[in-house]
Amino acid sequence: MDGVIIDVSRSYRDTVRQTARLFFKGARSWENLPDPLFPLSDLARVKQSGGLNNDWDLTCLVINLLFSLVKKPNTHEDTGTWFRYKKTINRCDVAVLARFLRSTNTPLTTLLEKKGKLNDKFIMSLYVGDVGSGNIIKQIFQEIYLGKDLFESTYGVPTKIYHGEGYINRENLLVEKSILEYLSKNNVLAIATGRPKAEADYPLDFFDLRKYFTFIYTLDDCIREEKKILKQEGKKVSLSKPNPYILDTIAEAKKYEASGFYYIGDMPDDMVAASRSRAGFIGVGLLLSGPDKVILKRDLLRAGADYIIEDFEEFKEIIESEGSKKPAMPTRRGCCSGTTS
Repeated sequence: MDGVIIDVSRSYRDTVRQTARLFFKGARSWENLPDPLFPLSDLARVKQSGGLNNDWDLTCLVINLLFSLVKKPNTHEDTGTWFRYKKTINRCDVAVLARFLRSTNTPLTTLLEKKGKLNDKFIMSLYVGDVGSGNIIKQIFQEIYLGKDLFESTYGVPTKIYHGEGYINRENLLVEKSILEYLSKNNVLAIATGRPKAEADYPLDFFDLRKYFTFIYTLDDCIREEKKILKQEGKKVSLSKPNPYILDTIAEAKKYEASGFYYIGDMPDDMVAASRSRAGFIGVGLLLSGPDKVILKRDLLRAGADYIIEDFEEFKEIIESEGSKKPAMPTRRGCCSGTTS
């Protein structure tokens, strides 16, 4: 969905950036932090590094990287998560971080290369549980992305940090409906997304896209199966991408109808998921929303993309070309689109 069907550069991606900035509000020199904190192209490089199940994980990593340059006191040990967070941040100094962010266009990439994927003890203590039960980072993110009204109706708790309009309303379509209509006539279209179901439903209904898709699989489906496995086998597993669980589930449902399977994504983890799938999904890397298409193309190819396309017109040509190589049969191809959100 994200970066393939829906443009999330001003919603999810900007929410990551704004969450990181508001996380440090109250620290000394906070007013000196640039706004925005860093370019979206820099954030994209970190996301393309892989292994990030969703944009909450991405946000947590970004905050970990930035926190490494913060002058901080000993962590406040109060048991209340929000109180501990506020007390600690209010005693931090972000002057060095502010200077660093203003000194380069690639602060996150630079920190990631130097420090790796950090897991600061204090930061990780604020990324446990869920919204309303102590996950500070996820809650700030959700407040910004959903906005006050939708957040409070979704979670049943008041906003604490952000009280404005949700960034979800900034989303736009990346693909013309006429193309989806064309593709849906001779193909089974499905969505495999790391979004929670409610956040996937919102743009599908707002843009009237649901009618084009036979299947819509979300983070909720992964979590449901993970809990089932834990209960039955006592094993903790992650079924989010790059795990091909959703792809294999869709393929199993249509294995007698589809003559082939394609997975369109804009992240390396999408291509890894396609290559790991039992059904043999053909990975199609889409450059449409990439801020640096040269780097994105390189990363997608390294991750195993079978095709690289600039837009959906090229995809139409691919499936028409692939279809002409096979004998005519009363089957339909299966096409999935989506990314790790």
